[in-house]
Amino acid sequence: MPAAFSSSSLSSSSSSAQASAPREVLVVEDSATIRHMLVSAVGRIDDVRVTEAADGIDALRKLASQRFDLIMTDINMPVMDGLKLIKRVRDDARHQNVPIAVISTESADADRERAMALGANAYLIKPVQAEQVIACITQLLTGAGATDGG
Repeated sequence: MPAAFSSSSLSSSSSSAQASAPREVLVVEDSATIRHMLVSAVGRIDDVRVTEAADGIDALRKLASQRFDLIMTDINMPVMDGLKLIKRVRDDARHQNVPIAVISTESADADRERAMALGANAYLIKPVQAEQVIACITQLLTGAGATDGG
């Protein structure tokens, strides 16, 4: 059985010759261990730069000063949870169209439906494999639409 996440380098090389700016992904997760695993997985995607936030408030601080192409968030976090973060992002004209992927231990249909109703574009249930994270993020960054990895 493959490991959930690999510890590959976070630097990504582009296979294309185009000089496009890297896509910016914000990973919001209170567990440092899980956040590191998610950052490692997302960092394997070409032309992606990852910024970390420890909770919803930390994420809002980063969103106030930087533009992101995608937000990946946990639901259960101290200070401000992922659902409140999704609502705040969707209420902000600067970020309302940024795709949001939720990665959570909450597997009940009601939890998934609540996150999607607030504006999440994807919902993955922990534990999650690196390949699932990469596929979800790649799909959202290319505009392929919502995904339900549960």
